[in-house]
Amino acid sequence: MRNLIIAAISALFLLSSCGVGTYSVSSGKEDYGHISFISSDKHDITVQIDDKDSYSVQTVKTKKYKKDRKIKPTALNAIRLTPGKHEITVTNPKGEAVKKSVFVSTGEHKIIEL
Repeated sequence: MRNLIIAAISALFLLSSCGVGTYSVSSGKEDYGHISFISSDKHDITVQIDDKDSYSVQTVKTKKYKKDRKIKPTALNAIRLTPGKHEITVTNPKGEAVKKSVFVSTGEHKIIEL
């Protein structure tokens, strides 16, 4: 009986190890940035990046008392870009086009006022 208890306690200690094993750790910034557009009212816009890709997004309505607020990038209001300089053409519902050149850094969320 005593040997059985000692064997059970030994097995318990051997099976409950210190957590030695393989673990995956990631850190640092993601290798892309976002751009969002703000306007005095919320409406759909078409954005063309570097005369290649075209996206349909919504502007975020700005309020005077919350001008410096943080805008969370979502699928409806932001475009994900690789870091670097990009030529952007924004077309609003009235058909007016605005061209801008922007530089997006890694992990940056750039806000463009229309």
